[in-house]
Amino acid sequence: MSTTLFLVTVVIITALFFDFTNGFHDSANAMATSVATGALKPKVAVLIAAILNVAGAFLSTEVAKTISGGIVNDAVVTPTMIFAGLVGAILWNLMTWLFGLPSSSSHALFGGLIGAVLIGAGASGVNFSVVVSKILLPAVMAPLVAGLAAGLATFLLYKLIKRADAEPAAGWFRHAQSVSASLVALSHGTSDGQKTMGVITLVLITAGYQEAGTGPQFWVVAAAGLAIGIGTYSGGWRIMRTMGKGIVDVKSPQGFAAETTSAAAILASSHMGFGLSTTQVCSGSIMGSGVGKKLAEVRWGTARKILYGWLLTLPAAALVGGVAAAIALTGTIGLLLVFLALLVGAGTIYAISKRSPVDSANVNDSAEVTINPVKQPADV
Repeated sequence: MSTTLFLVTVVIITALFFDFTNGFHDSANAMATSVATGALKPKVAVLIAAILNVAGAFLSTEVAKTISGGIVNDAVVTPTMIFAGLVGAILWNLMTWLFGLPSSSSHALFGGLIGAVLIGAGASGVNFSVVVSKILLPAVMAPLVAGLAAGLATFLLYKLIKRADAEPAAGWFRHAQSVSASLVALSHGTSDGQKTMGVITLVLITAGYQEAGTGPQFWVVAAAGLAIGIGTYSGGWRIMRTMGKGIVDVKSPQGFAAETTSAAAILASSHMGFGLSTTQVCSGSIMGSGVGKKLAEVRWGTARKILYGWLLTLPAAALVGGVAAAIALTGTIGLLLVFLALLVGAGTIYAISKRSPVDSANVNDSAEVTINPVKQPADV
């Protein structure tokens, strides 16, 4: 095996690991409100989301093309830079998952790549016009538009249907949520499932295994779809608790409104090739559904923490990606050190998470995710 092929293989494996983290990090996007309202049982919800994420990955490749030939200049980017960018994205994803923060996996990926390319190739390696038009502007507009749409939809539902929270209307909305949540899961596959496809395609292009300007090959689509599906099925319960219980005490009509508007926004953006954050869209919709219902309580303290996470994601991932690139580009030893740091960092975060586990059995127990709880002595 040549050195180039070995490096490409390592990067592809790392990219698929990122895709896995994207799946469990973002599984809450589709199913948090349905799980919170009782429309779907937790394990059934993530199984449906996983299957539809895989299916959605095959529906479009426009977002993949934005990444493989859009945000960075593939003529100057190397597989090592892409590897370093992925390390930044993975570590940020795991850190925000630990604290139950629904940050953007998409922006973590973009930030990691941008930081690594800036260190490795300079400003000429990043297409800033594409970053602004297809990443930054949608990042500002998408949650606002989704929130307004969900707020209006929620307001109209409660105006048109008296006692919408009571039976039998609530039961009809819970059934409807099964459909609307499935649409979000499908749309998530068309958006986030493509981002890893774009990264792998970019690696193949920069290594000379694929022509510039071409889209992802079938095996890339299949592998990325499967990786995000497996990640989704693993649950990501920590973030699901925050989105289902931490922002708004969601009722079934609100959940239906939030999911429907989220699915519409994500599908439209995928068709246009925008690198949209599905997390931001879904979080914005949930906040909007809280504002749209009279007397509903929106936990603005939690919302502020989520906003801080959004603002930090791209620059934080860029910083880690840049540091990783500076080390990895020194040679083989540097590359191995970065890979070792990724394994140690991921293992440490996972070990810390086991101190305060959140799973399908307790995902709806409370609104907050706590780290390092103090254990009380047992009663005598």
